[in-house]
Amino acid sequence: MMSSVMRRARLLAHADPVLLSHFLPVPLPCPARSSAPLHTWQQDRKSMSKQVQVKGQQKEPKTQKVKVNLDKQEVEIMQRMTAASLAAAMNKDFDHVCAALLNTPLDLDSLRPDSVLEEKWIKEVVIRSGMKFKWAKLSQPKERANRDVHRRPPADPSSLLPRPPVVTIMGHVDHGKTTLLDSLRKSQIVSKEAGGITQHMGAFLVQLPTGEKITFLDTPGHAAFSSIRARGANATDIIILVVAADDGVMDQTVESIHHAKRAKVPMIVAVNKCDKHQADPQRVKQELLAHDVVCEEFGGDVQAIHISALKGDNLLALAEATVALAEVQELKADPSGLVEGLVIESRNDKGKGPVTTVIVQRGTLKRGSLLVVGNTWAKVRLLFDENGQALKEAGPGRAVEVVGWKEQPSAGEVLLEVESEQQAKEVVSWRIYEEEQQRLQEEQSAIELKQKEHLQEYRKEREELGHLSWRKRRAAVYQANKYKFSMRPSERTQRDNLILPLIIKGDVNGSLEAILNILDSYDAQQQCDLEVVHVSIGDISEKDVNMAETFSGEATVLAIFEVSVGKKKVPVAGCRVQKGQLDRQRKFRVIRGQDTVWEGSLAALKHHKDEVQTVKVGMDCGLSADGGLDFMPGDVVVCFEKVNVPQVTSWDPGF
Repeated sequence: MMSSVMRRARLLAHADPVLLSHFLPVPLPCPARSSAPLHTWQQDRKSMSKQVQVKGQQKEPKTQKVKVNLDKQEVEIMQRMTAASLAAAMNKDFDHVCAALLNTPLDLDSLRPDSVLEEKWIKEVVIRSGMKFKWAKLSQPKERANRDVHRRPPADPSSLLPRPPVVTIMGHVDHGKTTLLDSLRKSQIVSKEAGGITQHMGAFLVQLPTGEKITFLDTPGHAAFSSIRARGANATDIIILVVAADDGVMDQTVESIHHAKRAKVPMIVAVNKCDKHQADPQRVKQELLAHDVVCEEFGGDVQAIHISALKGDNLLALAEATVALAEVQELKADPSGLVEGLVIESRNDKGKGPVTTVIVQRGTLKRGSLLVVGNTWAKVRLLFDENGQALKEAGPGRAVEVVGWKEQPSAGEVLLEVESEQQAKEVVSWRIYEEEQQRLQEEQSAIELKQKEHLQEYRKEREELGHLSWRKRRAAVYQANKYKFSMRPSERTQRDNLILPLIIKGDVNGSLEAILNILDSYDAQQQCDLEVVHVSIGDISEKDVNMAETFSGEATVLAIFEVSVGKKKVPVAGCRVQKGQLDRQRKFRVIRGQDTVWEGSLAALKHHKDEVQTVKVGMDCGLSADGGLDFMPGDVVVCFEKVNVPQVTSWDPGF
């Protein structure tokens, strides 16, 4: 109580008389501000000057009285000003603000220079200081012109020409999709796939014996690649649903049906593996009825072709059914004007740089074309077909690889051609600016929400401690936050729960997208948190290994000293816990460089001068090894426990 009184007395001693006049019933006499004492003092000075004047000396000319400007000082204020910023705006110090807030409900004991003041207290300080306030004008940034580009309006029907249909092969894992494509284009894709499973989407142009051309898209069938199948369905004209005659309808078969229906794309059912003894095509078609896929023999409009992709049986009938369905759809496109398309896949090639597989939907793509996709652009240097042969141009319905991107585009983005390099840069700049504005709005909303939660929590704490005196309240707050205040701000973010940091590398953008979608479904945080540290395309590099190493190691030796135990000198390592906690009952390992130099138990573990059982993250400690060990600065001390228990998680990734 005495310290609070002394503080307020100090504020009164340094306060302005004008400020104090708001609190005192009788005006405070002040020689510098009172006009009556000033008049008397001037008269005394005048009488003294008359006594020392010499005869014949001219009188000093009368000085004109200068009018004092009585206009109040204006102070620019704004919402959520801190006490320090308000004092600076008034050309005063922090103590002046505190003095102005005397005899108000505000708790001056908790007021700090960085404390945010409410609007009413900001105005109160200015008014009590004999000043007037005005709201500061917020500088409004100049609005940027929208430089984005969009798809062109629909073309004149007279300019449309027939184009090859884009057909997507879908189905369950290992039902023969890649084998079917292999048989159609007479190449050995299956032998190049990892484990016989297609890892990402491929696009190929197939010319049938009858002369018709079909662009096929091969999508993976296992559960990890649902997003790629959805992207393939949105870019296609016809879907061939491959179902094994011996397995029947499976999980990914149903999922492919849902993708086709959402995209409103017609289907053809290819009942594969009909050459097997246990094949039952009729059972497959009956199972499809449960998912609203009605084949023609049951009165529906879905064609069902029995094939054997491995032996090449009945593939011509499947191709003819595809061509017939494409003719019914009357697929046409405008081959002139600026190019429009869709990015099917994106990868990074060591020799070519960023490479994308695109489907041309309108216009004719040529070498030298300027393209914009998302937040990157390209001047096309090279075009390749599915066999790696260079092309000069590619028309609608054609799938090609494009080389010349400034940065790696994202799969699934719309591709648009622009007229100049300057326009391409302006479009990308505008899109980046638009994303930044959106991100700033989201961050501002998050900040406001966090401030609201903090204010509610603060008020709740104040209510719980409101019945206590200020001294007991302060002690209670200190005890509750003692551990938090003892750590540096950068160390408060460390958590004691288990965390698995992940660095994800992929060969193509679509694979990374599918893996990240799987990780989004992770729901076993109570057992272990997943933290995605880094995601990129390409091979694993030394930089990735170094990054992975930075996320291990639990305590680091900072200094070495010796203590006397009886007549014996014992080496002690001064350490700081970087992760988790050190438990004296567990085993310890000292790692120097890449080698383990010691493993065993601790002889002592101290925090300051106290023997402790555990030391948590961010805390300093001293430890000595059982049996003696010469520590060195930079040594990593790892605390571990050997447990022979299989780790089981409740997370079901879906495959």
